[in-house]
Amino acid sequence: MEDAIKAFVMHLQVERNASQETIRSYRSDLHQLVRFLQPTKEDTTPIRIDTVTSDDIRAHLHRLDYQGEKASSLARKLACLRSFFRFLVREGQLSKNPTENLRSPKLPKPLPRVLSKDDAAALMEFPSGQSPLTLRDRALLETLYSTGARVSEVVGINLDDLNETDGSVCLRGKGRKERMVPIGDLALHAIREYRTSLKPLARSGQLSAPMFLNHRGGRITTRSVARMVSRYSSRLVSGAVSPHALRHSYATHLLDEGADLRSIQEMLGHASLSTTQKYTHLAMDQLLAVYDSAHPRARVAASPLSRKDRKSS
Repeated sequence: MEDAIKAFVMHLQVERNASQETIRSYRSDLHQLVRFLQPTKEDTTPIRIDTVTSDDIRAHLHRLDYQGEKASSLARKLACLRSFFRFLVREGQLSKNPTENLRSPKLPKPLPRVLSKDDAAALMEFPSGQSPLTLRDRALLETLYSTGARVSEVVGINLDDLNETDGSVCLRGKGRKERMVPIGDLALHAIREYRTSLKPLARSGQLSAPMFLNHRGGRITTRSVARMVSRYSSRLVSGAVSPHALRHSYATHLLDEGADLRSIQEMLGHASLSTTQKYTHLAMDQLLAVYDSAHPRARVAASPLSRKDRKSS
């Protein structure tokens, strides 16, 4: 089975041009299945890929569920296994895909967390001081909110991806697809301040050098950015958020200000407009909340039900 995993990883790298994050995640999920099928170190018999059954995979997922794995995580692991076994069938290593009739767990679809415009503005101001790391944090926050980029896209920005003259930046999204998006003056100013604060050695002139650095001078990681965003946003009354909340806030605030969905779709790098349409629900929920709290005749005095209660009744 190890040879099959190596071949699949090579397929992800070469043919699908998958990100390192995706490859690392898929490899981990597949080795997790191997450990389930071969639970003891004493058993060194190689697992034959053609002996893995639907019942084996179902038992593996049930065990993870029993151990408290989230439904979203189980769905992702099953998607990985489906992709793996489909690849083996296409390559002629298997005659049948054992994941074919397995159903994904039902996932709740909560609306994404969105900051108010005031909270977003406050978050940008939290990194205070003139040290390179503080200036970097502010530049990162401004870039995330100004571009709506995924955190993986922001850490992947190189010096030559930024066009200050046009006020745009090149982002590499899923499948390494490139797109140009606008970046605001405040984000550009924060980036300039950060880059100027670096020592000449760290302020590499190589155009392929990373824009945002860690304290050792290498490219900052997605985990570091997530920790940074959580640390600063925990000071908000509404509590800590993830970098992705800034992406949701970006899209919702654009929609609130009259931007059209098709433009937002292009800037977010969504393949389908239906993915972008969730932000119309967010905007409407905010409008209804404002209406209910501000309009003198928004609710019937005799009825104690809220709008949400009326929907469900």
